[in-house]
Amino acid sequence: MTMDHHEAPVLEALAAYRDRDELGFSPPGHKQARGASPAVRAVLGDAVFFGDLLATGGLDDRQEKSSVLRRAEALMADAVHAEHTFFSTCGSSLSVKAAMLSVAAPHQKLLVGRDAHKSVIAGLILSGIEPVWLEPQWDAERHLAHPPAPETLGRAFTDHPDAQGALVTSPTPYGTAADLRAMADVCHRHGKPLIVDEAWGAHLPFHPDLPSWAMDAGADVCVTSIRKMGSGLEQGSVFHFQGDLIDPDTLASRADLLGTTSPSVLLYAGIDGWRQQMALNGHGLLSQALDLVATVRRRIEEIEGMHVNGPDHFCGPGGAAEFDPLPVIIDISALDTTGYRAADWLRRHHHIDMHLVDHRRISAQFTHADDSDTAERLLAALHDLARNAHTLRPAPTVHVPAPAELRPDQTCLPRDAFFAETEDVPAAQAVGRVAAEMLTPYPPGIPAVLPGERITEPLLRYLRSGVEAGMNVPDPADPTLHTIRVRADED
Repeated sequence: MTMDHHEAPVLEALAAYRDRDELGFSPPGHKQARGASPAVRAVLGDAVFFGDLLATGGLDDRQEKSSVLRRAEALMADAVHAEHTFFSTCGSSLSVKAAMLSVAAPHQKLLVGRDAHKSVIAGLILSGIEPVWLEPQWDAERHLAHPPAPETLGRAFTDHPDAQGALVTSPTPYGTAADLRAMADVCHRHGKPLIVDEAWGAHLPFHPDLPSWAMDAGADVCVTSIRKMGSGLEQGSVFHFQGDLIDPDTLASRADLLGTTSPSVLLYAGIDGWRQQMALNGHGLLSQALDLVATVRRRIEEIEGMHVNGPDHFCGPGGAAEFDPLPVIIDISALDTTGYRAADWLRRHHHIDMHLVDHRRISAQFTHADDSDTAERLLAALHDLARNAHTLRPAPTVHVPAPAELRPDQTCLPRDAFFAETEDVPAAQAVGRVAAEMLTPYPPGIPAVLPGERITEPLLRYLRSGVEAGMNVPDPADPTLHTIRVRADED
């Protein structure tokens, strides 16, 4: 098919549906807003309901003869240098599971970066795949993880030649990126595919000053969240495919197995429109964003008590290979307070919502949607935060483990622990027991403890002190961590 990126097949089909005055005697029951609650219409407007119709038998005919979605997916693949693209309306959480299930089957091994998102762990639980953990590169000074090194991946294949492939996360929510070209080369030397959870990298194909895009680097599958760094709607996700190590029909069938039978056309429209926007104007929009964020970084650095992390801090030997400057990671440890308290103060006093917050950092995620007005509002709020930091002291201490203490023993498959007979025990009695649930500081959603791992005192102390300081740990049965769910049938 000839590709014209001025096209937007989903948006055009939605407009045509309205122009034809189609009358549906099918879901959705609001019938083009006519039956929607007046209170909902007053808040959302009717446009949301006009765009909410069946994908098959609405947007397209019942046999999908117009190929609206396939055309939109083909245009996306062309825009990002992939061979195939699949849209998902269930978020990248579904997309990454589909990719995993396309590479490994139950009880087969998959090399997985231990800095993986909770959605990857959920995929391991559902599938019964055996993870072989790839250790991240730990920054002991700043207490954060960068993607695993290619050498770590090579050693893992040597030790586990029966592994079916590898999955790594790049870029991380902190903007650090792996050496994907080298990692793809390692995988392909062993005849195995590389999956990249690139949820934070949907913008990467559209500007040369950003980290390497997984498809350009040789990855076999990558998953992107259009809603994170793009301008799609929440839950809009795409996974891209190339090469001959994974069958595209298998990938499609795994996505169909996990996905909804009633996908949201609104989300398809957001994905389709974002592709059109980026293919036509992405370089210019991202150039403006990069220029803006360079100025913002410099000006935040001038605020007393604030330090902006950049490639000099995150990249190099033992660190990341590349860096995305759009996540503005601000170390506020010199203010003698926590990121949790600072973020809450900014929301309460300036109605500004930060992204990542942890025991010593806050993060402002910039995209092509930001401009001088949003930047100035953020900068004014940060200056005010610095002036009022004394009101946020003394801050509770979060006991962050040393890198050597961050990796508990994996005693069994995550699936086996999650579905085992369990009991809830007081936190003090959980040390030495096998976890039957995820314990995940959120955001960014990287579990500190997984089902099947033996709980250690340093990790439990970190999580409990974090919760007392304001950390959000939403996964466990008891988010306060007064009790922990563990296997009841341990030997």
